[in-house]
Amino acid sequence: MKKILFALTTVALIASCSKKELELTPFNQIETSQAFNTQTDVNLAVLGMYTGLRNNNYVNGTWNILADVMADNLIISSLGRQTLTVFGDWRYNGDATVGFFANGYIIARRANAILENIDKFPAGVFKDNVRGEALAVRALVYFDMARTFSKTFENATATDSTMAYITSTDAKQLPTKEPVRGFYQKLVTDLTTALPLINANNGVGRMNKAAVNGLLSRLYLYMGDFANCIAASNAALGTTPVLPSRTDFPLIWTDQTNNGVLFKVINTTLDNNNSQGVNYYQTVGGLIRSEYVCEYNLRQLYQSSDIRTSTYIQTSLYNGVLQNHVIKYAGRPGQVAGVVDSKVLRTAEVLLNRAEAYQRSGNDVQALADLNLLRANRYSPNTPLALTGAALLTEILNERRLELAFEGDRFWDLKRRNQPVQRDPNFGDRADGTGVKYIFTSLPAGNHRFQLPIPSSEINFNTAFKQNPGY
Repeated sequence: MKKILFALTTVALIASCSKKELELTPFNQIETSQAFNTQTDVNLAVLGMYTGLRNNNYVNGTWNILADVMADNLIISSLGRQTLTVFGDWRYNGDATVGFFANGYIIARRANAILENIDKFPAGVFKDNVRGEALAVRALVYFDMARTFSKTFENATATDSTMAYITSTDAKQLPTKEPVRGFYQKLVTDLTTALPLINANNGVGRMNKAAVNGLLSRLYLYMGDFANCIAASNAALGTTPVLPSRTDFPLIWTDQTNNGVLFKVINTTLDNNNSQGVNYYQTVGGLIRSEYVCEYNLRQLYQSSDIRTSTYIQTSLYNGVLQNHVIKYAGRPGQVAGVVDSKVLRTAEVLLNRAEAYQRSGNDVQALADLNLLRANRYSPNTPLALTGAALLTEILNERRLELAFEGDRFWDLKRRNQPVQRDPNFGDRADGTGVKYIFTSLPAGNHRFQLPIPSSEINFNTAFKQNPGY
């Protein structure tokens, strides 16, 4: 197992973990008693917490492609390096998930260290905001881990379990797994506790009040709590939702605007982390060589009048083969290819969360209004739709797929709705639908592989921490 670095801050307390120590993840600890004596110390710890999000195993790494690889938005390119095939083929085991599992608990532990020490400081805005940020980031990470390693709230029974919701840095813990539904309630508690504490504005790259409400909107949708999803969405969006115009929309992905972005993880040119872009393609001789390309049927759903089409996809030749390349993470103009900030929460997703929650609550009028608002900022010309019932829900889910494609949503969204992954076996990786086709085409709803396996190293160290069923 690789040696990793666990940093509670970006400047101080960077400790190298040996192989033996790493096997204790997430239960080992480094001394923090001297790390939180001043506000400067705390601010460094907060930045260290956010730095963990930029890890190659998380939001600035494979997270932006994994859920699309495991679903039906992408098909592997026969001309690429054949990366992530164990995930695309649903052949993962307990050795494939070590990075994300360990990194998730490392980030949570950084948040826990902040929460354990913040009471050294007097009551006030500084203390409240730091506590709010630590709670929010911990909940963000644990929610993504729950989506990965456990059943969803609505699909879980009282006996279904998930990871441990670790809230301390105690190195002696040997926790067992805990019920899925209780885990989700702890997510709600963290976020609702953070909400009145966190600042309305913490600057780009840090969580704030709108971002917490946006994350609550996502969480409540997963829980089937539509009333609270609508309330959280309203709070995140305000009375007039800010959606980027067709002119601004492409600029989001080149970091030339933050319009419509509630929270993103900063990835500077100095950081030089190009994983998000390289996940999809590299440039060879000025041509795009893709790892994965847009699946044929999905490409047909993108219309020429849709600004997302040209923003997300480029159809061009590589090695004489025409393919639909995903260019969403191409990079900033004139800078290193593939190096961009990671957009974690956007107003468009929150609007779609609210639209779905309205429709599933029986309020088709408001659901349709949200749907048409999104479409008005994506299509030109645009004709407002007039739909109700099942047809309206279908179109909301269709727009969700188009909007959030290649952002790490699709597999978890199918899982949330208890739907299968059904890939079309008739089309391949070329732009016209010919070429190399899928080998594995169907993952039935409820299959155990919707819950990825707990790393074997964790199971071996803590025998009370049981593997997910089926592995």
